Amino acid sequence: MRKPSGSRRHGRLPLLLLAALLTLTGCAGAGALGAGGQTLVIAIVANPQMNDAIALSDRFEQEHPGIQLKFVSLPENQARAKITASTATQGGEFDVVMISNYETPQWAANGWLENLQPYLDADPGYDSADFIPSIRESLSYQDSMYAVPFYGESSFLAYRKDLFDQAGLTMPERPTWQQIAEFAATLDDKANGVSGICLRGKPGWGESLAPFTTVVNTFGGRWFDRDWNAQLTSPEFRAAAEFYVRLVREHGETGASSAGFSECGTRYGQGQAAMWYDATVMAGTNEDPDSSKVVGKSGYVAAPVAETPASGWLYTWSLAMPKVTEHKQAAWDFMSWMTGKEFVQTVGAEFGWNRVPPGCRQSTYDIPEYAQAAAAYAQPTLDGIRQADQQQTMTEPVPYPGIQFVGIPEFQDLGTRVSQQLSAAIAGQITVDEALRQSQEYAETVGRAYRETR
Repeated sequence: MRKPSGSRRHGRLPLLLLAALLTLTGCAGAGALGAGGQTLVIAIVANPQMNDAIALSDRFEQEHPGIQLKFVSLPENQARAKITASTATQGGEFDVVMISNYETPQWAANGWLENLQPYLDADPGYDSADFIPSIRESLSYQDSMYAVPFYGESSFLAYRKDLFDQAGLTMPERPTWQQIAEFAATLDDKANGVSGICLRGKPGWGESLAPFTTVVNTFGGRWFDRDWNAQLTSPEFRAAAEFYVRLVREHGETGASSAGFSECGTRYGQGQAAMWYDATVMAGTNEDPDSSKVVGKSGYVAAPVAETPASGWLYTWSLAMPKVTEHKQAAWDFMSWMTGKEFVQTVGAEFGWNRVPPGCRQSTYDIPEYAQAAAAYAQPTLDGIRQADQQQTMTEPVPYPGIQFVGIPEFQDLGTRVSQQLSAAIAGQITVDEALRQSQEYAETVGRAYRETR
């Protein structure tokens, strides 16, 4: 498989990034002097696990009296745009940024990130060898880590065991999408405010395109063939799109075209969905009595499949250091605190073991308290992460890295544009064929540029 080089396309920023550059608002300068010394500005995604880190950040400041922390916490789509714009232009707004395994190898190749390997090698107590291998490799470039994982995930299906029992249904350990569609039809109870399933429909390359692309993969589709010919109107891609849109429209949540991870999490946790296919990290929220009404009522099984043995994605939210960061040691001190073994123990003791950042450190799964709290979902999470590779989740070879994303810079813009078409189809504003025809045009423009530079 030929892996596109991030530096090869350094000079052509995606349209989404250009738009972000125009709208990027100012914030406190990175490394500004605070009353006690250095102030680190940290750009972070506003997810529940990240909010826990912010809530505990005073512990870090107490341990490091010369460092003050300032968080810029934004919803996922906004955070991506702002962080990408700042890092790509070396704006220096942030000392630490939260990025994923999509950005890390590309940005490392572009020279935008600090190589963290020297810090890891100098800090044996941090134990980077404890990271799950697939997660560690996804954040590496030329055998060096350029980001450290806060949590890792694959995708799986949560289902309400009580509702299945009432309906006389049995969930297989490895269900097919056809079976899931049949279950959703049986369990759909709009009269009582319960949808058969919750699936993302919100526009965004990291929103609806994440679960949707795994459906495409297991249906035998792909974004590009090995020669970079766009495949969005292929029979396999069309079959996946028709299935996804029909399932959401007929048995999905109300307002699905604007529902993302957070919205589905709220609906499922409030007992308003019988099933939910999404990131494995959802389980901690589902089982948190402070936010969920369905604690202890869920089962968790492998991501549904069609033509492949597996279909779960591989993803990790991680912390990286922009190359232009002035206070590198202070930034590393914070990064190692937020991604270290002791932080896991602190979250478990303070907030409960279901809220521990999962899927990164193998040692987390050896903690007795966590093993007990996560008994329903720990093994499915690990299995999903270990099985998340293209050989098991796709039927045909592709020229790009990534499972639920296409690992090229242009995908931020391309994926967002295609997701808008998908969302419009879910909303009933256009047909699936219309959405795919327009999406094919977008993809073909990107593919043509890669063909011309082969």
